[in-house]
Parts: sequence; C-alpha cells; structure tokens
Amino acid sequence: MSMAAEVDAAAGTLLAVWEAAREQTTSRLSSAQLRAVMVVERHDGINLRRLATLLDMLLSSASRLCDRLVAAGMLEREPGRTDRREISLHLTPAARNILVELRRDRRRRLDDVLDGMSPEGRLALLRGLQEFDRVARDREVPAEPWQAGTVPPISRSA
Repeated sequence: MSMAAEVDAAAGTLLAVWEAAREQTTSRLSSAQLRAVMVVERHDGINLRRLATLLDMLLSSASRLCDRLVAAGMLEREPGRTDRREISLHLTPAARNILVELRRDRRRRLDDVLDGMSPEGRLALLRGLQEFDRVARDREVPAEPWQAGTVPPISRSA
C-alpha cells in the first residue's frame, strides 16, 4: 500500500472523529451551513460574493444558504459602510456558541484517542501534521476555510 493510501485511510478515522463531534453539536446545521458559518467567523463582515467564492458556490446558492442561516439565527446581514447595496455578514452570538461547543467536543474526542497513544506517537503525529500543513501551504493547496481549528469539508447538501 502506498504512503498516500495509508495516510488517506488513517485520515478517515480523524475525519470520523470530527464528524461525530459535528453531528453531536451542530445537528441542526448542514455541513454547507457550518462551512459558511466558519468562513464568516474567519472573515467577519465578508460580502456574499466573497463567501460564494470561498465556498466554491454559485452566488445564488450562497444567497439561499445565507437566507437559511439568517432564518436559523446564525447570521446577521448588515448594509455595507461604503456601499449600502453591498451586504456584510456577521455571526450571531448563537453561532459563536455553537462553534465553541463544536471545538470543545472535537477536542474532547481527540484527547480521548490521543490519551491511548504513547507520548512518542503523539509527538510524531503532531510533528508530521505540522510539517504536512507547512508543505501544503507552501504548495498553495487550498485550505480555506478549513484552517486554524475548523472542520473539514463533508459532502452534504445545504
């Protein structure tokens, strides 16, 4: 088995841990909605066009997604400061609380697995992931919006 295949198989377990935390804490949000919330968290005040670009969505799809998030109390729309026709997007306190809860649950689940590993294994894992992250960024592998403690993409409809 190639190294890439082995990493792919092992990463599946990591993604399963993340997905379990997502299901537990954000079950009322689809994966696409959660991705949008995380992008808005990272880019507070983002406009709809930029959000659509970062999510690799059509503008109309991103607009419908935001409509659902506003209705769910996760996003607020605000007229732009320089151009009133442009809308900026902001998280609500409810959305921020969900993200805090998601990260707390995900880290608890990761801690549970890491506790079963040897100190050497944990250190090797951390070093390997840090190097992987650095090389991927150097090669400009798109990471947005899955950077800095967010959640990986999961194929599921909005």
